[in-house]
Amino acid sequence: MSSRDRILARIRAAVADAPPAPEPDRSYLPAHVPEDDPAALVDLLHRNLTEYRAVVHRTDEAGISDLLMRLLAARGAQNILVPPALPPHWLAAVDATRIHDRSATTPAQLDAADSVVTGCALAIAETGTLVLDGGPDQGRRRITLIPDHHICVVRTPAQLVASVPQALPRLDPTRPLTWISGPSATSDIELDRVEGVHGPRTLEVVLLQED
Repeated sequence: MSSRDRILARIRAAVADAPPAPEPDRSYLPAHVPEDDPAALVDLLHRNLTEYRAVVHRTDEAGISDLLMRLLAARGAQNILVPPALPPHWLAAVDATRIHDRSATTPAQLDAADSVVTGCALAIAETGTLVLDGGPDQGRRRITLIPDHHICVVRTPAQLVASVPQALPRLDPTRPLTWISGPSATSDIELDRVEGVHGPRTLEVVLLQED
């Protein structure tokens, strides 16, 4: 018998007569904001994203192409990372070189991209969180971690939920989930904030209103 087996046997013997663990209390509220007011949820998401230092814009299908053109031009973006199924009309007005998300793309090529534009899987209003799952309009996780500038488009109200408990059943846990609350940032013991350490330094979120 190995040392591991002996230790586990002692643990089993020690807890053999212990009472069963009580069932967890699940009487908590699934959300703390009204769920039947989509406009209020969008406003809450907007406020919380801004609190996390994301830059938030609102538009509709008719205005998204011009908006993305202005945002990318303001950054001077010449090379843009593009997921495979990003709607083509979103970037129809953008005059820049597209770098497509391919497995053969090297880290150096990704680092040379000025910006990346993606969709998302979900957005959570209460926490100001964007969730990416590597879907066709988001691409591989790495394309949203290496470039310094990320524009993420959230379709509202279809991709918006109030809370984390509401988000989890809509997500596939086998997919590569990335949870984003604002631009990448960290701080040291003296609370000096440093942005862009393990992800984009600048996060812009477009709330795309759909009928």
